[in-house]
Parts: sequence; C-alpha cells; structure tokens
Amino acid sequence: MEAPLYPDFPPDSSTPRGGQPAFWVGPRHLAGDDGRLYDVVADTLAGLGWTSLTIVRGRHEPDEAPEDRRVLRSTVLHISPDALHWAQWGLADEPFHLGGLPIAWQVSARAEASSPLAQWSAYFTLDVPGEAVVDFLVALDAHGQPAVPLAGSELVLDAVAAHGWFRDIDRPQAAATDPTFTSHISLGEVPPLIQDADPQVLAAEADETGPTGWQAWAEPVLGAPCLWAASFAASVPHDLVAAFAASLSSTAPVLRRVLPAVTRERLLRAPA
Repeated sequence: MEAPLYPDFPPDSSTPRGGQPAFWVGPRHLAGDDGRLYDVVADTLAGLGWTSLTIVRGRHEPDEAPEDRRVLRSTVLHISPDALHWAQWGLADEPFHLGGLPIAWQVSARAEASSPLAQWSAYFTLDVPGEAVVDFLVALDAHGQPAVPLAGSELVLDAVAAHGWFRDIDRPQAAATDPTFTSHISLGEVPPLIQDADPQVLAAEADETGPTGWQAWAEPVLGAPCLWAASFAASVPHDLVAAFAASLSSTAPVLRRVLPAVTRERLLRAPA
C-alpha cells in the first residue's frame, strides 16, 4: 500500500500566498494530467516547430453581437513541418469517447503528404499523464517513417518491464500491469471507430476479430470508471507505443498541483 511521503502536508493544503502547492508525486501512471494536458502538449509541439490552427464552428444569428455567438465546437490542430503528422485537441459538444471518457488528443500520421488519409491514429483521454503524451509525440516527430514500424511488439512490454511492471500470466507476450494492478497495457482488438488505413479494419465482419493494437488504461477501483485511457490503431509503430509506455511507467516523480481524487491516497508525494 502506497502512502504519502509527507503525511503532514496534504495535497489540498493552502500555501501562505493562497496558491496551489506543488508536489513531486509518483507513480506517474496514477498522477493524472495536472489539468494542463493541452498546455503541456501544445508547448512541446510549438517547440518542435509544429504549426497550430484553431477551427471554430458555431452559430451566428442575424444582428447578433460577436460576443453572443454560440460556439458549438472548437478544435485546435497542430501540424508538423513535413505535414506527415498532426495532433488534434477537441473536447467538443459531442466528443468521441474511449473507455467512457472523452478523447482529448488525437494524433495521426500518414506516409506521404499527398495522401488525404491518415495511416493511423492514436487517442488519449484527459488525465493521461502529459509527460507520456509528450514523449510519444517527440518520438513521432523524430521518426523518419511514421507509417513504418521499426521494431516488434516485444519492445513495448520490455519498456514497462524495465520499470517493474509485471507481464500478464495468461498473455505474457501481449499484456502487462503495474505492481498495484491498477494500470494496464495490452495488445488486443482495437475498440470501434479507431481510425486506421489497414484494410482489415473496414473488411472485418461484425462477428470477426479485427486487427490488434495497443490499449492502455488505469482503473484505480475495480469496476469503477477508468481514470484515463489511451488507444493506438493497429498500424501505429510499436517503437512509438514503446516510447509512450516507457514514459507512462517511469519511476521518476512528476510535478503536480492537481491530484486525481480517486488516486490521491495511492500517490507518494513530497512538497516541491
């Protein structure tokens, strides 16, 4: 059972200046996104030279003042300099859900800039640690051929095993979990609506098993809603998923001011 490093300093205590105190916390996979998932990722993409575009869809009535306009959907799109990768942030009025949670970031890649379709997409809900999404995107940005895998699936499990995660007894070549059995990563059939250029996705019948891709999620309380979820289409290169998995399972503490209520008592923490 994990416990606070400094129990006399609760995470919701106030500082003399009235601001939220900062804490170094772990494990990372239960630390949430600090309520800054957009900012952390967007700042990283800006540093990599990606271009950002804001797409706003709304409703404008005649003679309506600009400040009264109702925005129905606002999407921020970040595009890599070579136009082969893009990341979309959009918590819309009718969001796409994964594991019962709304998707926050959708990352896509294509083999050629002339292709109108993405080769694959990856999805991250709120409370996925921003560090893991950032490391996935940095690896993608450095990937010379984002639609071509450079390693096998074993690389993903090796990444988490190096940080103390256990391989699944029944599926040691396809799944692993953290030592507290709350977070999981698994290679299996992808959920519905996950975009992938693999023709098997479109060809599979309702009663057939579709293509397999990596899924990760945190379920702090068995049977309760997940804290976060991430899904990778079948064509996402395993080395990119391994970059995400290595960061997610890292034992290095992360800086947080906002802790998820459901995992607060499970986190080791020290004032920063």
